[in-house]
Amino acid sequence: MIVREYEKDEITVHKVPLALMGGVIAISVALTASVTMGFLPKQSVPSEARAAAGVKPAQQRTLRFFDEADGTVRVEDGATAEVLARYGQGEGGFVRASVRSLVHQRRIRDIGSQVPFTLTRWDTGALTLSDPETGVNIEITGFGPENRAIYASLLPKPEAAR
Repeated sequence: MIVREYEKDEITVHKVPLALMGGVIAISVALTASVTMGFLPKQSVPSEARAAAGVKPAQQRTLRFFDEADGTVRVEDGATAEVLARYGQGEGGFVRASVRSLVHQRRIRDIGSQVPFTLTRWDTGALTLSDPETGVNIEITGFGPENRAIYASLLPKPEAAR
């Protein structure tokens, strides 16, 4: 029988990567602790930030959204029932998704569609789509300029531009 002796493989780990990993862990724990203890804010709530900064609504419009039989989404003014836009199948994906999330919140709470949604342009230029029934808000501005432009087109035109 042949017996071979193998040298014991020595596993070595460099100290620099270990120190860096330890530093990342220490920073993560420190940041988590500072949020938990109140040194850093937990989250930014846009409505609270606007109130603290004194931001006021510059323009508002109530909106109603309807699914038609052919799959088109019709957008109407909540007060006058004027048709503002129509999005056929394959169009208006962001409008469909954002409104569905608001409608979902209403369905969870067994709230009907009697009260229209509110689209607000703030004096900072930001846009918010809100549901006065559930209190849920969608900050449209956070979804990019193309999506912001779609909702901005649903607001009334300024008097000077008419």
